[in-house]
Amino acid sequence: MRAVVIHTPGQYEVTTVTDPVPGPGEVVVAPAAVGICGTDVHIVQGEFAPTPYPIVPGHEFTGEVVALGAGVTALRTGERVAVDPSLFCGACHYCANGHGNLCENWGAIGDTVDGAMAEYVKVPAANCYRLPESVDLAQGALIEPLSCAVRGFDVLPRRLGDHYLIYGAGTMGLLMLQLARTAGAASLSVVDINTDRLRVAERLGADATAVSAAEFDRPQGWETVIDCTGVIPVIEDGLGRVRRGGTFQQFGVAPSAATAAFSPFRVYNDEITIVGSMAVLHSFGRAVDLMAKGVVDADTMITHRYPLDDFDAALRTFLEGSGRKIQLRPQR
Repeated sequence: MRAVVIHTPGQYEVTTVTDPVPGPGEVVVAPAAVGICGTDVHIVQGEFAPTPYPIVPGHEFTGEVVALGAGVTALRTGERVAVDPSLFCGACHYCANGHGNLCENWGAIGDTVDGAMAEYVKVPAANCYRLPESVDLAQGALIEPLSCAVRGFDVLPRRLGDHYLIYGAGTMGLLMLQLARTAGAASLSVVDINTDRLRVAERLGADATAVSAAEFDRPQGWETVIDCTGVIPVIEDGLGRVRRGGTFQQFGVAPSAATAAFSPFRVYNDEITIVGSMAVLHSFGRAVDLMAKGVVDADTMITHRYPLDDFDAALRTFLEGSGRKIQLRPQR
């Protein structure tokens, strides 16, 4: 089969590799749509520590089941599925306490084992979710990032009538925007230096947009501030704009060694809550349901589609920031 293979950081190609064979409890899926994520870029650049090389990337995907391993009875060949890439060990302290996303032996399809930027991928049958008829395969590939956003909302107060400030109008910022709208936000303000993305944010429900939060006339701050950039100066700015008694969420991925300055006195005196949100946890099935309900404007989110052999062009488009969700189509 054809697959994208990252041999070492910075060294990748589309080449021919051996077809996967499903083991007990596994299935083989023929990916139809695979989203490119910032994590994929980190893997290409050697900046995602858990990744072994060589590896086939791709963790945001849908496809058709084409082969069943021994003991698989809940799925049939030909079924359309979205796949939760999470691989938790189930035995460590965190898994035992219901926090598999913090697993001491954490893994994920496309991040630590071969993923979906290929004509076929082997996955646990238990990670497969049937796609509702109303969701096509391209739309379904947004379910994985949506499930991350759903997890983000699980650790937020989610009070009706809160005012939200979201930094970043890329894929994740726009997903958080649409969930906040559904969750009953009183207002939604979005910051991004890319004015084209701000126009999309307005179309998807933002009440106010700007290239800097200083442009907004809201001196009292916002009850909920969400960083979807991982950029340290942005994070520091956002921490200073949380309303007294409010919440700051670190959703964007910053470099592992980076540090941000903040006022411990203000966190204490203003009772500021700071929360993180890591990947997917008990949220994939709910993301399937939300996608089926039309909570996310998937067609607006997906801007580019490339064949597998054009992975290099797709990656360049992602790095240029000229699109929103960029997808590969592995099937010829």
